[in-house]
Amino acid sequence: MTNSFKALQVQENEGSYETHLVEKNIDDLPEGDLLIKVSYSSLNYKDALSASGNPGVTRNFPHTPGIDAVGEIVQANNSDFKEGDKVIVTGYDLGMNTSGGFSEYIRVPNHWALGLPPELSEIDSMCLGTAGLTAGLSIYALESFRGISGTNSVVTGATGGVGSISVMLLSKLGSEVTAVSGKKEKEGLIKSIGAKQVLSREELSEMTRQPLGKTLWDIGVDVVSGEMLSLLLASLTPGGAVACSGLVGGPSFESSIFPFILRGNALIGIDSVEIPLEQKENIWKLFANEWGLSLQDTTKIVSLDEISDEISTILKGEQVGRVVLKL
Repeated sequence: MTNSFKALQVQENEGSYETHLVEKNIDDLPEGDLLIKVSYSSLNYKDALSASGNPGVTRNFPHTPGIDAVGEIVQANNSDFKEGDKVIVTGYDLGMNTSGGFSEYIRVPNHWALGLPPELSEIDSMCLGTAGLTAGLSIYALESFRGISGTNSVVTGATGGVGSISVMLLSKLGSEVTAVSGKKEKEGLIKSIGAKQVLSREELSEMTRQPLGKTLWDIGVDVVSGEMLSLLLASLTPGGAVACSGLVGGPSFESSIFPFILRGNALIGIDSVEIPLEQKENIWKLFANEWGLSLQDTTKIVSLDEISDEISTILKGEQVGRVVLKL
């Protein structure tokens, strides 16, 4: 094993943030139980926020983003794992204030890692990544609350990572999916992954009203929040629920008590970062088996040299599907 490796590093320069490809040393990595040679990572919105200096994500620079990683253990100390094991690491502090997966090596605590299911390839695990994990947790919560098969569902942010995977998975599980997207020109793509109907944000607004509108959907997956979440809550059928995991539209939303006490609706918050490892493992096993999806056609594979351009794309709201980093 070499002591030097390549990594993307974000540096602060008089209040602005720049990304550079650098050579680092194993000794530069934080202490931890597992040293992992990374095979693939993936690009998430949180990575782009970290790379642009968002203090709510990363406080100390220089820093290497990358909240996802899959790879092979090359050193294992005081661990149930052994050298050669393939593991997935997502969430916790990886890529936030701990050197992340946009690097050929990471070092993490034992309890951050879980074994890669044998039925799931390394690249497929990162085609899913935190976005897939979040979508899976959302669908699992909705299935537990209401059931999926035979429902009418709605998904916001349908061209993004969480949204597109949610569309695919809901359709696979027997729900008729309406997708909401600001990229109406991608209607063909969105329908090709399982949506029956595609609405623009303006069309959604015209179909619904506050504080309680016509019942349209049984369940929903929302990654936007703000006005979008308000509209979904006002349009659920009795006993319906929305699983919310994002705040692209802002951290707050307006709603009355009516959807909750007159229709028995629920708002389910989804966290994919600090949840117990057992919950993550359950979702990964589902994706490895009965929830298996074909994602490589909607995934762009890039190198470390190319990831900075993709960070700019996602910050502009122009990313479609998933971006996977091959190390």
